[in-house]
Amino acid sequence: MSSWTTQQIAQEVGGELVGPADLRIDGLEELALAQPGQLTFIGEGKYAGRWASSQASAALVSRGIQVEPGPGRALIFVDNADLAMAALLERFAPSAVLPPVGVHPTAVVDPTARLGEQVRIGPLCVIGPGVVVGDRCVLHSSVTLMQEVTIGADCVLWPGVVIRERCTVGDRCILHSNVNIGADGFGYRPDPQGRGLVKITHIGTVQIGHDVEIGAGTCIDRGKFSATVIGDGSKIDNLVQIGHNCRIGRCVVLSGSTGIAGSVTIGDGTMIGGMAAIKDHVTIGSRVQLTGCAQVMNDVPDGQTWGGSPAQPLKDAVQQVLALRRLPELVKQLKRR
Repeated sequence: MSSWTTQQIAQEVGGELVGPADLRIDGLEELALAQPGQLTFIGEGKYAGRWASSQASAALVSRGIQVEPGPGRALIFVDNADLAMAALLERFAPSAVLPPVGVHPTAVVDPTARLGEQVRIGPLCVIGPGVVVGDRCVLHSSVTLMQEVTIGADCVLWPGVVIRERCTVGDRCILHSNVNIGADGFGYRPDPQGRGLVKITHIGTVQIGHDVEIGAGTCIDRGKFSATVIGDGSKIDNLVQIGHNCRIGRCVVLSGSTGIAGSVTIGDGTMIGGMAAIKDHVTIGSRVQLTGCAQVMNDVPDGQTWGGSPAQPLKDAVQQVLALRRLPELVKQLKRR
């Protein structure tokens, strides 16, 4: 459906409509940019004051936020405006352009590969020996699956994805453009003769669970002996580096440009902010939160929030920052004595 009424939207999200029920909504937009005929959302009270100057015809509003619709406009109160908008975004999203069912004439598929039912293999894909691709998978152009890779059902691999030999991906995974799975781990030792560095061969794999989404340009290295593991339901942003032998738990969120060195363990439900850096062989517990740019040098217990450089409990990190801000004035006071 390309156009909805406010009444239809309220029914779709299970919300309480305040204002006209027959306003036509043909698009979604953020609060500051929305135009007449568009729906926006107010998820936090600090944004409620911006509703008066917005041009949107209607808004989803989290219950408990005090705001009035105003003349000729409507509000739809829901438990969580962010989640309600997420559901509508799926309904308003343009249909994706998919390769047709079957194998494109320019794709190269080894005769020993096994392709599931209704797979879509786009142009210039390369599928190596012993590869298994599950039912209804979509491989957009120039995807490379090397020997003995296994992909579960209902996966979407966007252009340029490379999955190296023997790695596995679960069901319903999304790998965005130029994801690289299973590259060699970064392992070297000094040559005893002093002639440079000796490359350490990595013979392990990468195992990615079900319902994992991996952002564009992210790289996940193979294990040295066994596997680098990404747990079910984890979501990884763009340009994340995950080193060899890491074990990432279930429903972990890794924000953009995070760098994780080898042999790191991260527990279930942990959330890591952008540009965080994690030292090798560190263990981060379950339900941990790391702020953006945190530099983790030590183990982090379950349920704690850390930040700073080096990372530490957030309360301590904030106190140190506040103390540093006072340092110039303290120096001046010392000089005057």
